[in-house]
Amino acid sequence: MTTWDLSQTKSHILICNGGSCKRQGAEELTNSLREEISRRQLNTDIHTTKSYCNGRCQDACVVTVYPEGTWYKDLSESDVKPFIQSLHTGQTYETKESLHFNQEGFQPVNDTIAKGMPKDLEQKNFKK
Repeated sequence: MTTWDLSQTKSHILICNGGSCKRQGAEELTNSLREEISRRQLNTDIHTTKSYCNGRCQDACVVTVYPEGTWYKDLSESDVKPFIQSLHTGQTYETKESLHFNQEGFQPVNDTIAKGMPKDLEQKNFKK
C-alpha cells in the first residue's frame, strides 16, 4: 500500500465513480484527468482520489476540488485540459461549477439544482 507525500499538494480532486457517474463515463474521465496531470508534470501539485457516490447523481460526472470546496458537474473528457489548466492557474472552471463552499455551506452556482433529499430523512431509511 502506498503512502503519498502530499506536503506540496495544492489541489485534491475527488472524482465520483458511483453508478450514475460511471454510466456517464467517470472511469474514462478519471483516467483522462490522471493522464493530463502526469503529462503536465503536476503530480506533486494535484492529487486525485477516485470515490464512490457523492450524492449528486443529477450532476454526473461529479468532481470536487479541495481545499476550496468547489463541486463541478457534467464533466467529460472534453473538459479535462481546460479543467486541469484552471487548477494549475488557481482559477475556477466556471462553465461547469455547480456548488461552492462559503460560511453558510455549499451554495448552488449558475443553473445548479440545489434541492435534493434532506440527509436526515435519508439516514432514517438506513437499516442498522
